[in-house]
Amino acid sequence: MSFDDLVAEASTVSVAGWDFSWLDGRATEQRPSWGYQHLIGTRLAHAQSALDIQTGGGEVLAGVPALPPLMVATESWPPNLTKAATLLHPRGATVVADTDEPPLPFRDGSFDLVVSRHPVTVWWTEIARVLSPSGTYLSQQVGPASVFELVEYFLGPQPADVRHSRHPDLARAAATSAGLDIVDLRSEALRTEFFDIGAVIYFLRKVIWLVPGFTVEAYLPQLRSLHERLRDGPFVATTTRFLIEARKP
Repeated sequence: MSFDDLVAEASTVSVAGWDFSWLDGRATEQRPSWGYQHLIGTRLAHAQSALDIQTGGGEVLAGVPALPPLMVATESWPPNLTKAATLLHPRGATVVADTDEPPLPFRDGSFDLVVSRHPVTVWWTEIARVLSPSGTYLSQQVGPASVFELVEYFLGPQPADVRHSRHPDLARAAATSAGLDIVDLRSEALRTEFFDIGAVIYFLRKVIWLVPGFTVEAYLPQLRSLHERLRDGPFVATTTRFLIEARKP
């Protein structure tokens, strides 16, 4: 496909939800070894009440075998809310519109398990508040400088505080400060490849915080240059992820 065709296709396809299957054959991302969906599926099967914060389109939660008697998911983006409701309501889960700002719209000690995959912001004091005593928070999060080869291609070199803003040590400190005990904390660096410019455009439209305000028009020269570069092979970036498990005393 030509550059113009790839741009037109990737600029118009829906980016609602958190399903990246449109990228099949166009990009690859190595997955963390711990298997987040399997982990939360095991925990949810034994929980009585659980909360999934920033559920996206509900795809990850909908894919687990069994949900607890009380299952709630929050989401802020309207297109994702609609998709999450479609997927999760038939499973008996409640989807709640939330602003992703504190406070969470739940009473103290409401849940014995809170999960979250790739939260944009983690409000640790709110997580501690809604957890019941001995309750657990289990989350897979984006680590420091994730996919920054791509970020810096468009934005240029980023300052140290930006590159290290999502470091797992910061999460450990924040969780501890909120009164939670760290049970598990591990991180991995993973290989990501983009094979065509359409994949890059789609990815940046969907993961909007990587290049804030991204549009094809604003970055057209860089996109044309990268399109030519991709003729020689994939654009390779490093994705960072960490898993954190914290327990309320």
